[in-house]
Amino acid sequence: MKIISKFIWLLVFIAFLGFALKNDKIVTLEYFWGYQQSAPLVILLLCFFVAGAVFCLLAMAPMVFRHRRDISRHKKTIAEIEKERQLEQATANQAPTPDAIPNVIRNP
Repeated sequence: MKIISKFIWLLVFIAFLGFALKNDKIVTLEYFWGYQQSAPLVILLLCFFVAGAVFCLLAMAPMVFRHRRDISRHKKTIAEIEKERQLEQATANQAPTPDAIPNVIRNP
């Protein structure tokens, strides 16, 4: 499976490299207020792709932290339940104490 995965990544890399080599022309990107930027098309696409990935990670951060907090709370609850269960099993496996045996009156 690792070999197939590496092969697929190699094919994707080769495809992106070919795309980059074919699109090396200088383009001008015009922003608001007359600001312009000239750079190769591939560089601009890479910059905007990275910016989009960063914005997505920032947007996901609160949800990730909330899930991590919930997971840690659930792990604590599970640990408490396991401790109670082990305590119950330990008390169930112990022999009863003499005080716990009811007095039985025998008729001679």
